[in-house]
Amino acid sequence: MSRVTPTLLRALLLALLVTFLLAPETFEPLLRPLVQQNAPVIYAQGNLMSLTLQHLATVFAATLAATIVAVSLAVLVSRPIGAEFLPLSRSLVNIGQTFPPVAVLALAVPVVGFGEKPTLIALFLYGLLPIFENTLTGLTTLPRAVVEAARGTGMTGWQRLVKIELPLAMPVILAGIRLSVVISLATATIGSTVAARTLGEVIIAGLQSNNLAYVVQGGLIVGALAVLIYDGFSAVERRLAVRS
Repeated sequence: MSRVTPTLLRALLLALLVTFLLAPETFEPLLRPLVQQNAPVIYAQGNLMSLTLQHLATVFAATLAATIVAVSLAVLVSRPIGAEFLPLSRSLVNIGQTFPPVAVLALAVPVVGFGEKPTLIALFLYGLLPIFENTLTGLTTLPRAVVEAARGTGMTGWQRLVKIELPLAMPVILAGIRLSVVISLATATIGSTVAARTLGEVIIAGLQSNNLAYVVQGGLIVGALAVLIYDGFSAVERRLAVRS
């Protein structure tokens, strides 16, 4: 029973989210108490499903780029030939944590203009650190006996990396990607301040018009997405950990 309940809860949350995105007017009676008299309840300045898909696409693109760069750097510095670049790599991936996303947006807009590009840059920089550190931890804490056995069978360095090291480290790497995605889901909302099409558009509209229903709608959609994606990654990590 304990295994079924969380699954049912996640399925219910997903069903509620999809229903709200496809037919938000269904939930109008629940949100009506949050607005002033005669004020609109459901956000109608843009399609909620479209905004959600654009929000997810932005997060996916930034996370994919951050994963490629962070994993490549971690692989490089975990090899003897690249060990001396570890301090430099750590400095590079820490840039996103040193500068707040708002500051990155402010610096990026004059260079690339308004829209999605500055948001992608901010999310990319912000997502590097957890992926890099987890990948590095996964690659440097592998069972020495397994690595030595692979070397003893005559595997090349590339073969050991692809067939042994990365598969064994994958649960830890995915944990870093999961953290990066969840952070980016929330951070992407500020992209609407520079004209990016994200769910932050709904929240900002609510703040500007003093419409609490809009703020709740945007916040709940982002929160539900974060929970579902977090659980999805966790499930994959557990399966990979069992297989390895």
